[in-house]
Amino acid sequence: MSFSHYLKEIGRGPNGSRPLDQDDAQQLMSAMLDGGVPDLEFGALLIAMRMKGESLDELLGFYQAVDERLYHLALPSGGPRPVVIPTYNGARRHPNLTPLIALWLRQFGVPVLLHGEMEGHGRVATVHVLRELDILPCTTQAQAETRLANERIAFVPTSVFSPGLAAMLSARNRLGVRNSAHTLVKLIDPFDGLGLRLISVSHPEYHALISAFLIATGFDALLIRGTEGEPYANPKRRPELLLFQGGEPRVLFEAESGPIKSLPAIPDTCDAVSTARWIKRVLAREVPTPLPLVNQIACCLYASGYSQDFNQAKAIAAVETGSLAAA
Repeated sequence: MSFSHYLKEIGRGPNGSRPLDQDDAQQLMSAMLDGGVPDLEFGALLIAMRMKGESLDELLGFYQAVDERLYHLALPSGGPRPVVIPTYNGARRHPNLTPLIALWLRQFGVPVLLHGEMEGHGRVATVHVLRELDILPCTTQAQAETRLANERIAFVPTSVFSPGLAAMLSARNRLGVRNSAHTLVKLIDPFDGLGLRLISVSHPEYHALISAFLIATGFDALLIRGTEGEPYANPKRRPELLLFQGGEPRVLFEAESGPIKSLPAIPDTCDAVSTARWIKRVLAREVPTPLPLVNQIACCLYASGYSQDFNQAKAIAAVETGSLAAA
């Protein structure tokens, strides 16, 4: 199979490149996930797509190829729908509070599946913080399903349910830059579309692209501008919290603007040990949960079906986290 015609479409530079149609995108991604692309062409395609950026049709085609090869997990019985949290960025300057969102949701009995890489690429990855909290990675699908059923939380490396995507992610080590896989991993749902995706974006153009993707697919997801790329609300200033259900977007919380009224008492360092220690204190209600995170938890409680009424979800999150003012 020749891949030169794909490169001729997407690799002509900012003024000459053209997007693939959805079928071509699906065929190309299928070959890449199946290991059918030689190394030279594989790297060239990743860099060309990185420089061009994905169109909506390309993203839809890429996703279809990924979903066809995704190993699915059994839905945990009883309770709210699971929340799927992709965590691929890690912390560089601020504490990684993705585990705090996950652990608060578990306190409410909401099943939480976190997935990501086992290395942080120089950052503090979520898996590092989870280890300090005695939550170890699952090595098989069966282990993940058991932990979700019994403990309501599991961290699963990408390679467990999508070896092809994991291989594409690892290309970053050789190429030095991210690729389309880093976008695709944020969109997957190993529960065959029955989970609630928690998706973070960092740039306005990606916010528009992912919004269009969620409208086109009808997937249920909570979309936020993440903190250093991680899917938790900035504890100092709440971003917009946007819920997609059946292709319809709904703003649950507007983005905060203006001067910051008060600074949350978060750690000054971002190492895994200090972050885990602080998270334990928050869960024990020794220190308050930052209000933007309480707002995000309320959105997850509502969207997961824990509460059918959003105002009730806000009140429950505020009371249970000890942050009454958040309601």
